[in-house]
Amino acid sequence: MLFLINSNKMFFFFILFFSTMISISSNSWLGCWIGLEINLLSFIPLISNPNNLLNSEASLKYFLTQSIASINFLFSILLKLLFLKNFFFNDLFSVMINSSLLMKMGSIPFHFWFPNIMEGLSWLNCFILMTWQKISPMILLSYYLNIYFISIIMIFNCIIGVIGSFNQNSIRKLMAFSSTNNLGWMLSSLMISESIWLLFFSMYSFLTMIMCYMFYLINIFFINQLFNFNMNFFLKIFILINFLSLGGLPPFLGFFSKWMVINFLIMNNLFIISFFFIMSSLILIFVYIRIIYSSLLFYSFKLKWFKIFIKNKHIIFINFLSFISLTGMIFSTFFFI
Repeated sequence: MLFLINSNKMFFFFILFFSTMISISSNSWLGCWIGLEINLLSFIPLISNPNNLLNSEASLKYFLTQSIASINFLFSILLKLLFLKNFFFNDLFSVMINSSLLMKMGSIPFHFWFPNIMEGLSWLNCFILMTWQKISPMILLSYYLNIYFISIIMIFNCIIGVIGSFNQNSIRKLMAFSSTNNLGWMLSSLMISESIWLLFFSMYSFLTMIMCYMFYLINIFFINQLFNFNMNFFLKIFILINFLSLGGLPPFLGFFSKWMVINFLIMNNLFIISFFFIMSSLILIFVYIRIIYSSLLFYSFKLKWFKIFIKNKHIIFINFLSFISLTGMIFSTFFFI
């Protein structure tokens, strides 16, 4: 995805990378807060564009929400340091710190800004917002985790992520609610172990990269464009494969990470959480199949003067990534056995 970045904004991309490293490698809460602020100030120039009002509006909304979350995070840290010896307020401080970090990553119940900002971004910035911008808050969340609070939050993440996916015409909003649903899975994997979270996050980032790259190549932002465009039939098949993999349908690659999380939850007798997770994934797969079913089988207009031309090297790259998504579950199972 690096080649999609303008050379003028490459500097801010490197600052974005190193700010995340500063935040997750700091040994004090103040250093973590500084890393988060540098991350915020480096991402704003990447998404702002004076020639596009939607990008400018999205950058302003992102700045305001992240600033509020940063203020709450700093305020919670100061209160914790002030009442360090008073163990009565430990649970309250943990909920406050967790809430500010959840707001930074766009989790329930602070998710309202996330789909609106996604709607005004390019596909590259959507990919960064759905993947890289979640690393720092989730690593910091693992330092001071309130298990009971996060357990409720991750169940509601899966439920609201599925409910918000219905009746969506925008693909970017659909991907935003899909990210909210997968955030519940990532929080549960974070409660299990950081290695499980790293594996789940890597697979989710890989599948999200494929989807954003394909939508960037064909320049599609809305679902009804899948019906009207003179698109290659195999490209629709590739979109179907990666949608199903993102939803967690076996034998695709996305099922393997969710299978591991469900396995650990059942081993720890967390059957209610497992039930909500499995049902949310099934409903989300139904939403994806309904979209692709309509685009594959319904009649679509064939406009001879409007065709999508994609270079062969891009098609080969998409074929390779879709093949990994299709057979990755089988290869990974043999590897771990």
